[in-house]
Amino acid sequence: MKIAVIGAGPAGLYFSLLAKKQDPAHEIRVYEQNPRGATYGWGVVFSDVGLAFLREADPDFFATFVAHHERCDYMQIIHQGTSVQVHGNHFSRTARLDMLDVLEQACLQAGVHIEHNCRIDNIEQLAAEADMVVAADGSNSAVRKQFADQFCPSFERRRNKFAWYGTHQRFHPVSLIFRETESGIFIAHSYQYSATLSTFLVEVDPDTWHRAGLDVASEEQSRRYCAEVFRADLGANELLTNRSLWFEANIVRNENWSYRNIVLLGDALRTVHFSLGSGTRMAMQDAIALNEGLRQYPGDVQAAFGVFESRRRQASSNFQHAATRSLDWYENVADKMHLDPVSFAYDYMRRTGQVSHEDLRQRDPGFTAAYEIRHPAQFSTVGT
Repeated sequence: MKIAVIGAGPAGLYFSLLAKKQDPAHEIRVYEQNPRGATYGWGVVFSDVGLAFLREADPDFFATFVAHHERCDYMQIIHQGTSVQVHGNHFSRTARLDMLDVLEQACLQAGVHIEHNCRIDNIEQLAAEADMVVAADGSNSAVRKQFADQFCPSFERRRNKFAWYGTHQRFHPVSLIFRETESGIFIAHSYQYSATLSTFLVEVDPDTWHRAGLDVASEEQSRRYCAEVFRADLGANELLTNRSLWFEANIVRNENWSYRNIVLLGDALRTVHFSLGSGTRMAMQDAIALNEGLRQYPGDVQAAFGVFESRRRQASSNFQHAATRSLDWYENVADKMHLDPVSFAYDYMRRTGQVSHEDLRQRDPGFTAAYEIRHPAQFSTVGT
């Protein structure tokens, strides 16, 4: 089969690798509009659940994929200057650039052709020349825009503002930091992803953003301002920029996932907000499911697309629902700031409605015991 993949991100590359290894006779060509090594952002994070899918899909590649990951089995929530650790949360982190390099090298070794600096403007022509076109070209997908009437996308822009930074301050656990200032509440999502660097994503509500003057600040002025807000957490280290411009979360959904021999994959198909840390995981699970469809129906593109959609639509819907609950929690965090640090962390852990008290007890009995001590009325039993 002749397969064209648009986009050399985790979805496009991982699908290409799996499909080529499954059937070396496939002719697979990946088209990426950016130069090799040109990626924005800092690190990516996987939960142990996400990694389990990758291990099952390709055990040999999995060993290479995680060889240089930073790992930690707990997270911390810093509220009112107090750090609360929640154990039983396993995370694996790596630099986004390193992840893409590992994927690309594996693809090249398997015989996948990758063309950088190659923008595909004529999708119709490409679709006519290929048996399958995989549109893995990100949340601003040009393919999805060109065939918007067929895919029927919808977009939900959320209110909070975000800026991606990095820092040499090493946040070994995944860390959520809440700081109250005269302008309002600032939130940092941070985690170490290499021996020397951490991701540091800053989040503010729009009113705080305006009061702080960040709506008119330059990239450098915003960097300095945020560094001072989190000075107690950063120590002597500064924030680092890489096109660290303020943006808003844009949640993408598509009514239809394929059209003729074209299928959407990863962020082109659906976005999952980074407060759940699952965007890359979802993209790579998409790749696994699409490859499974191709394995079951090697000569029938429509049947392969059907398998892909049947395996992923419900999971996609569930994740986006959880992401919406998570976003709601962050956007209304001002109502939670009065809580003591343990109660605040507990409320955070249960924000999506998918984690029960018993789930938390199994992960970290010490943490749940600390919460129960503070809220005995919730756990009192009826007397005999």
